[in-house]
Amino acid sequence: MRNVLTIFRRELASYFATPLAYVFIVIFLVMAGVLTFFLGNFFERGQADLQSFFSLHPWLYLVLIPALSMRLWAEERKSGTIELFLTLPIRMTEAVLGKFLAAWCFAGIALALTFPFWITVNFLGRPDNGVILASYIGSWLMAGALLAIGACVSAMTKNQVIAFVVTAALAFVFTAAGSSIVLGMLQGWAPEWLIRAVAQMSFLGHFGAITRGVIDLRDVFYFVSIIIAFLAANAILVDLEKAE
Repeated sequence: MRNVLTIFRRELASYFATPLAYVFIVIFLVMAGVLTFFLGNFFERGQADLQSFFSLHPWLYLVLIPALSMRLWAEERKSGTIELFLTLPIRMTEAVLGKFLAAWCFAGIALALTFPFWITVNFLGRPDNGVILASYIGSWLMAGALLAIGACVSAMTKNQVIAFVVTAALAFVFTAAGSSIVLGMLQGWAPEWLIRAVAQMSFLGHFGAITRGVIDLRDVFYFVSIIIAFLAANAILVDLEKAE
């Protein structure tokens, strides 16, 4: 854990050493506010809750999380520092986990800075704060799953633009897996069990269940499984790079 914490601190500090962190946080907060008040009709709904805020998080993450994850390994590969990084006395899993946890923590900081929304809704009415807390946890888990996908893609290429586009495409597939857009493409030729399996992979379905205030272990296990699977693939890809 000492090596993981060392890499974690190094990576997290690197975000704030450049304008990237501040630009990301400002854009995230501005877009969250605009989408909530204008597209989500926060005031027009007349309800003391944050459903209009959290319901748009999956679509907000489609753009912002790939922008955050695209630099995790692609930048190291492009600059050639990955060779130096991998010569350090650390295990591959420690390097992958340290980088991921730093990015996930940074995403959590950006999410936590939306607390004025929580204060506002409590000022306007009497919301169910347990539901809001569960929604924050679900949003953070979903961000972690998308970051794991992005980290895996970033380890496959030296080009950050390619990493961004591929991650955004995969994020859309996972997010909209249960929608008629994706399921309609499978109707007529795919077996029923495959259609059901694809529908159950939807981020929207699992995140939506959590935002209703019920933290089902199956939904938590789903996001954790996505994180573990893609971090394992990430470690394999970086190990292949080291072998070359």
